[in-house]
Amino acid sequence: MAVEKIGEGLVRIGAMTQEQRNQVIEKQNEGDERMFGEIAIDLGYINDEIIMNYINSRFN
Repeated sequence: MAVEKIGEGLVRIGAMTQEQRNQVIEKQNEGDERMFGEIAIDLGYINDEIIMNYINSRFN
């Protein structure tokens, strides 16, 4: 079974758009070494609660 990347999961559940996901990945490709969630939060796309709920749902 393939592991779902966090950006894909956040788009799947409607927490982010595909365009927002792409913008975060673009920042990473440009050299931003932060984790996906950190960048997405800084850009205002999501918040800590959304990240934690998504992560918790993956383990329950």
